[in-house]
Amino acid sequence: MSEAYIVCAVRTAGGRRGGRLAGWHPVELAAQVLNALVDRTGVDPALVEDVIMGCVSQVGEQSTNVARNAVMASRLPDSVPGTSLDRQCGSSQQAVHFAAQAVMSGTMDVVIAAGVESMTRVPMFSPSSLAQKAGMGFYQSPAIDRRYNGVAFSQFVGAEMMASKYGLSREDLDRFALLSHQRAIAATRAGAFDAEILPLPVRDAQGLDTAEIHRTDEGIRYEATFESIQGVKLLQEGGVISAANASQICDGATGVMVVNERGLKALGVQPLARIHHMTVMGHDPVIMLEAPIPATERALKKAGMHIGDIDLYEVNEAFASVPLAWLKALGADADRLNVNGGAIALGHPLGGSGTKLMTTLVHALGARGQRYGLQTMCEGGGMANVTVIERL
Repeated sequence: MSEAYIVCAVRTAGGRRGGRLAGWHPVELAAQVLNALVDRTGVDPALVEDVIMGCVSQVGEQSTNVARNAVMASRLPDSVPGTSLDRQCGSSQQAVHFAAQAVMSGTMDVVIAAGVESMTRVPMFSPSSLAQKAGMGFYQSPAIDRRYNGVAFSQFVGAEMMASKYGLSREDLDRFALLSHQRAIAATRAGAFDAEILPLPVRDAQGLDTAEIHRTDEGIRYEATFESIQGVKLLQEGGVISAANASQICDGATGVMVVNERGLKALGVQPLARIHHMTVMGHDPVIMLEAPIPATERALKKAGMHIGDIDLYEVNEAFASVPLAWLKALGADADRLNVNGGAIALGHPLGGSGTKLMTTLVHALGARGQRYGLQTMCEGGGMANVTVIERL
């Protein structure tokens, strides 16, 4: 069986809700990432055999197969197909898995895995809320209600359950949130993101380019202190979760190019990393956010590895309770976790976060001269993807 290699990884800088990427139609935002992957590798665009794109809110501007629409808005030829997928927050991480499986099977040689989410223009929960308002019902069927005894599935409730189960206080979560900002600030000031970020012009309300360039993650709070984070109102009385210790709403697009040995030869490029292992797993959909823990345990066992073999971890900071519980359960080294900050500071563009984290992980391993990286994230419905990569 062939190997799967990452030869290029790129992302836009994150944009706040209503911020510097709000003027970009998500299809065109994603198209810019596709163009950048082609430009940075020098590949003949006609050699790209598929574009697999994660997107969670596939409605409105992100509907009708956003992947194919991004291809049509890019410089890729019409011969390049595209398909959109929704594994909730892990959508574009799953896109990496599907791309890797395609090239490892030998059925394709060059595939782009990508993700996009404009949470400004297509707000979170739009697919379900708009359908409900239009009288088209709700996704929870009677059978689901019977099986789970009328549970109203909620990531916010799940985050509180995680904190309670793993003995995490609000102080623990808020200190982790501050660390996320501090690490993101340090990484930004050191230029750690420069190689992975695609600078883009800020567009005005009419969608026209301005002279201003967006090249820095907009969500980082440079003025953040423990006291200011502690002062943010809790999401529920008596709880520990606040907006300050949860991921930020974010606009962004991200992507990686995945190839096999024939692809490497056709492109004439050197790989950045090899995809060493892939796992996806379902778990309890009520606590919902715990799946990265057993999924990581399964992945390490299947790969014949121990957590100590991994040099860097990217665990999505959907809520601070998730990576902190993951650290505690796995006995992992906190100094190897999200070393350049995470979604609490940098934002979580839902379907774009999988390839966003992968892009940061690939570049961080290269910058530090380290070998193995592991990426995982919690996903709606109680699922998790785990990817282990080896820097080359």
